[in-house]
Amino acid sequence: MDKIIIYTDGACRGNPGPGGYGVVLRFVDSQGSLHTRELSGGYRNTTNNRMELMGVITALEALKRPCEVDLYTDSSYVVNAFKQGWLKKWISFQWHKDARRKEPVKNAELWQRLLKAMEPHQVTYHWVKGHAENEFNNRCDELAVRAALDREDWKEDNGVSGVE
Repeated sequence: MDKIIIYTDGACRGNPGPGGYGVVLRFVDSQGSLHTRELSGGYRNTTNNRMELMGVITALEALKRPCEVDLYTDSSYVVNAFKQGWLKKWISFQWHKDARRKEPVKNAELWQRLLKAMEPHQVTYHWVKGHAENEFNNRCDELAVRAALDREDWKEDNGVSGVE
């Protein structure tokens, strides 16, 4: 199984507002050559958490075969969903925050898409401090901010139903 390192970030100008995500994928092939690929995308009206999720989803969906993935993000929202068991709880409560089923989980359709994107891979999530000395996290931030500001490439709708 190939090993790949992924960095992701999301950005939003207002919450909700225009937003974007940035991704850096890094892979060393069997000859020892390093390959790097950058991805980004922007939305007219979204939230920061949705952009954090879209960065991760886009990165995993870009992989062409099953991989062992080390994924680095400054989003505690994404990392804690896995490391603190939030996702397992939400699934057991049928995508509600608690067993009383009064409050639906925000961004459930993106969490479901993320779980599907993860299926062929072995993914380990790592939290990194944002806007610090991590070269690749900073590059993802640049890509995300640029995508958030690039009106010509915005997608129209990202399913925002309110501020998260």
